[in-house]
Amino acid sequence: MTATATTEISSPGMTLNMGPQHPSTHGVLRLIVELDGEVVVGCRPVIGYLHRGLEKMFERRPYRQSVPFTDRLDYLASLNCNLAISQAIERLGGLEVPERAQYVRVILCELNRIASHLVFLGTFATDLGATTVFLYAFRERERVLDLLESMTGARLTYNWIRPGGLPADLPEGFVERTRAFLKDFLPELDAYDRLLTGNPIFRARCEGVGVVPREMAIAYGCSGPVIRGSGVDYDVRRAAPYEVYDRLQFDVPVFAEG
Repeated sequence: MTATATTEISSPGMTLNMGPQHPSTHGVLRLIVELDGEVVVGCRPVIGYLHRGLEKMFERRPYRQSVPFTDRLDYLASLNCNLAISQAIERLGGLEVPERAQYVRVILCELNRIASHLVFLGTFATDLGATTVFLYAFRERERVLDLLESMTGARLTYNWIRPGGLPADLPEGFVERTRAFLKDFLPELDAYDRLLTGNPIFRARCEGVGVVPREMAIAYGCSGPVIRGSGVDYDVRRAAPYEVYDRLQFDVPVFAEG
């Protein structure tokens, strides 16, 4: 008989500086990551690279002049940031927003949300080698930006939702163009699903990576798709509705995989 000897090779690991200048972070933060192969065993974030002293800027200006600054808080979904500060000012001043303006605000913010999610989907897929999804996602995003540009005159930083309402009503043909986009867009979601969940390489690099269990998601105060992906049926638009969300019916997708 021949004995077979096995030797376990241990790795000292690697320390990787990710950012602040990195294609996937765009200067927002630095991550000092401890790696064991492809497994992240430790991470220390270094924040502050985007600090601009916004609070002090807000203090030195009339309320309405603070709205443009919020465009920069999340330039991919800046209408939602415009809405947040406008709602705060409206509550402070006891302002009542007309019902139609509330509906238009919701429409604009949801379109902006779609555009933001498409950026995530496309860039995330590209980082993992699924370039086709990036092209498809940004193709649809262009249609959303065209709609928002027809309303606001801008494609990225809008400064359109103002305390008290909106500067103008929907332009002619906006509703029809939006319906046409949604009709074309819904089938594209199935195409994205086939291209990603049907891609063994994409799945191998995602499944079981960075899992956030339900208890952890709740303990850390996660929200949005993160907490819903951890099996928690929570959406702030339903749990604490604002504008006219309490009059709308919508499904909240929830997954338990974490």
